[in-house]
Amino acid sequence: MAKIVIIDYGLGNLRSVYKGLEHVGASPIISADAQEIASADGLLLPGVGAYRDGMKHIQPVMADVYKAVDDGIPLLGICLGMQMLLSESEEGMLRTKLKSDNGHIKGLDIIPGKVIRFSETLDLKIPQMGWNTLNIKSNNPFFEGIPSEPFVYFVHSYHAIVESQYSLASCEYGVEFDAIIGKDNVLGTQFHPEKSGDVGLKMLKNFVNMCI
Repeated sequence: MAKIVIIDYGLGNLRSVYKGLEHVGASPIISADAQEIASADGLLLPGVGAYRDGMKHIQPVMADVYKAVDDGIPLLGICLGMQMLLSESEEGMLRTKLKSDNGHIKGLDIIPGKVIRFSETLDLKIPQMGWNTLNIKSNNPFFEGIPSEPFVYFVHSYHAIVESQYSLASCEYGVEFDAIIGKDNVLGTQFHPEKSGDVGLKMLKNFVNMCI
């Protein structure tokens, strides 16, 4: 079985992701240990909450994450974990040493892009909370056996903007936004696959297969 390390940096619903991975045949471990991360077949970066808090909490394991990515270990970011893969976010633009020159909070910058809030002028309920349809743009192995317009479960007030080559699937909520991003051995989903029924579990299974 594939050893998938769920990176425990103090934020995120780790148990639901753990159960999802276990259900699809992985051998998940919740850990922040450098040796566990380095020896993983794959890594999962979960996250719930504010961007600033996520970037603050991940500092102790950030070097280990960078090294694992550089070594080619597949990594999947979910929700806040996906957003943290990007270069920066406008969420929480307060006085902080983590901010970039434009006042945005610096991200991991593994995939170029930024995170912005849904515009209040769209007259939509924020956060987007519930099921929505994906527009798949790629033949990435992550989509093996997935229908062309699957329903998945979102909970978010901020969304990603990436260049077209990094956008694997998009979604419409007042505006089109990037719902699945990817670069080399790194993937990210704005939605929660572990809460998205059979489709989400199939995506987790595909990720596990990519790690073997």
